[in-house]
Amino acid sequence: MERLQKVIAEAGVASRRKAEELILEGRVQVNGKEVKELGVKVGGSDIVTVDGKQITREEKEYYLLYKPRGVVSTSHDERYRKTVVDLIETNARIYPVGRLDYDTTGLLLLTNDGKFSQMLTHPKNEIDKVYIAKIRGIIDGKAIHALEDGVEIDGIKTAKAKVKLRKKDLQTNTSIVEITIHEGKNHQVKKMFESVGYEVLKLKRERVGFLTLENLQSGEYRKLSPKEVKKLYDLATLKKTK
Repeated sequence: MERLQKVIAEAGVASRRKAEELILEGRVQVNGKEVKELGVKVGGSDIVTVDGKQITREEKEYYLLYKPRGVVSTSHDERYRKTVVDLIETNARIYPVGRLDYDTTGLLLLTNDGKFSQMLTHPKNEIDKVYIAKIRGIIDGKAIHALEDGVEIDGIKTAKAKVKLRKKDLQTNTSIVEITIHEGKNHQVKKMFESVGYEVLKLKRERVGFLTLENLQSGEYRKLSPKEVKKLYDLATLKKTK
């Protein structure tokens, strides 16, 4: 069951706020009965009409994309750059769950399910996001411990992270570092490394929860199965109750 104004908004009839106005004005009916109060919830079998026209509800769609470099994580771009939505063939009004920077590659989820998106992005649900960063310099133990304990970025301390040095190259003076976080602040991973004195040269997200980029090449995508969607919800619920 979902709130009536949300159903109207997700059908593309109006914004959530405008949908509330339509309800209060008596322009919405549910199963032929006029509704003039907020808070009413409807299910999948209920018939909703606005100004006498039945709305069509979109089927929920869920995609896993291997985001390439040079693509923006948004539905529309004012500068007419290619977006992650442009890479997926669908008529549904999907949008990215969270974002990856323009020059960051890796696993990105897209959907038209607002509840699913909120569940994955809310820090309290602690869904792991695993990144591989190539940084300038040979990272030391002190910096690793600082990242694990949480560092201050934009005046806020990050949550604890898991950090593992995968490789170091003395000739090129670079390190490959795996870092696991469950937050999603703007440019978070880059800022975390900068806070301990290291510049991120390349960044890739390899995993979200149990989902990986297995069998996908850059720019390719696949649909999530109903089982995978349910498993993500179950994972969030499990984390929340711990």
